[in-house]
Amino acid sequence: MTTATKTFPVAISARHIHLSEADLQALFGPNATLTKDFDLSQPGQFAAKERVSIEGPKGVIHNVRVLGPVRPATQVEVSRTDAMKLGVTPPLRQSGDIDNSAGIKILSQDKEIEIQRVIIAQAHIHMTEEDAKELEVRNNELVSVEVVSDRPVTFRGVVVRVSNDFSLEMHIDTDEANAGFIEQQAQGKLIKVSS
Repeated sequence: MTTATKTFPVAISARHIHLSEADLQALFGPNATLTKDFDLSQPGQFAAKERVSIEGPKGVIHNVRVLGPVRPATQVEVSRTDAMKLGVTPPLRQSGDIDNSAGIKILSQDKEIEIQRVIIAQAHIHMTEEDAKELEVRNNELVSVEVVSDRPVTFRGVVVRVSNDFSLEMHIDTDEANAGFIEQQAQGKLIKVSS
């Protein structure tokens, strides 16, 4: 038997980059800091005014948004379409699982670095411990989510990510959103299958 639980927001996560402190300064100069442009939906996270270009063997994508705050390791998240344009083959992984992933150049106005930390982020749901208890799921569990749109779609293999630093929200990339005719402000329902 399949049942649907309460709805939650579905956010479309466009290509972006998280920078380490060292790489931020390598690209933007000594003592550089990120300049907040606007807050994101997850507490403490923000879109920075700083932008970079990313370059692979086949192409370049300009004006890639840097997200803050800085992280322990630099990480680039792209869609499959982006990866094809760049000529790289990133693995599909959870954010933060970046070891042995794809390589790319990151360029600021007058500096560049090269990293081996490019992924396609697996669709995931951020939630608090209270949300997880209510939805009867646990951290790192794989679930299915139904998103209602002009082309209804069910995502399988969506990772549950539990932390009290989070706000309840599912994240998908632009390819997934385009395939499902999903726009910002969409709602998803976690589908639970009971025997």
